[in-house]
Amino acid sequence: MIRARIARTDDDEIIRLIKKELIPLSYSASPRDAQTIRELPKRLSDGTSLVYSRTKRSIPLGFIHYYLRGDTLLYDMLVVHPQHRDKKIGTRLLAKAEEEAKAKGCRIGRLFVDLGNPRAQRLYTRLGFQTIRYIHEVRCYEMIKWL
Repeated sequence: MIRARIARTDDDEIIRLIKKELIPLSYSASPRDAQTIRELPKRLSDGTSLVYSRTKRSIPLGFIHYYLRGDTLLYDMLVVHPQHRDKKIGTRLLAKAEEEAKAKGCRIGRLFVDLGNPRAQRLYTRLGFQTIRYIHEVRCYEMIKWL
């Protein structure tokens, strides 16, 4: 099921997933970067986070975090637990975020994907995203999708 993030209850698992699955793929962050880790709860509170879990109270098997800015859906983070990949969880989370964004007038989705994350690049391309540029300074691709 997809549900809203429950602050504090879900945050330990979400932060663990970020540290273990996202940060190692990033050129600009390190799992040992204490400041980045300390700022994650505030970052999660500033946008919208949806989690995929078995029940209303069970731990997240994956999550998406995003922001709505004018007519743009800005995807921030998407992670699915490694043991639960290839089950369309990421696709479902993206679709739910897009559904909510379209209902609020968003017309375009924008994200950045790390050079070291070809699996995510393939997912986003399969779901209709187009790469518009590579940003060498942070080793990321910027991708967009019309909603």
